[in-house]
Amino acid sequence: MSELIVIGYDTPDEAEAARKALLGMSREYLVDVADAVVATADKDGTIKLNQMVNLWTAGAAGGAFWGLLIGFIFFNPLLGVAVGAGAGALSGALTDFGINDKFMKDVANVLQPGQAALFMMVSATASDRVVERLAEKGGRILRTNLDRDAESRLRQEFEQAHARETAFHEEKKQ
Repeated sequence: MSELIVIGYDTPDEAEAARKALLGMSREYLVDVADAVVATADKDGTIKLNQMVNLWTAGAAGGAFWGLLIGFIFFNPLLGVAVGAGAGALSGALTDFGINDKFMKDVANVLQPGQAALFMMVSATASDRVVERLAEKGGRILRTNLDRDAESRLRQEFEQAHARETAFHEEKKQ
């Protein structure tokens, strides 16, 4: 079962740093990330979703490839690339991959201007190491799809790891 965890941050840079750390842990095989999206609230309160995968680009690239192949068959590869890229970009824009965009915008409405949230969907339970390393980036857990007991344990572990990291940095300053 996939876990959905939403962590709120004071700045978009903090949320991007946490996503970068999460993707790094994925490359270390500590967590299997299905999707990771950073939602930001601009000064007008408008929510913007920074997807992990740009679906316009992916669709256009795939469409251009197939359009080129079909264009070669009909002796007009340039027209095939143009039509394929356009159709692919359109289909990519209409595709919703991973976490539902409407859900993310609804949850992100609690953000104040200048704040951000990291939405992550992981394919298995996030280990203690993953929670600790994400807690190093700060933030607070806004929402999960876990049952109450599991969510309570996750919040407690996250807050304890963040407190340890903060105390370590304070001790290091002195």
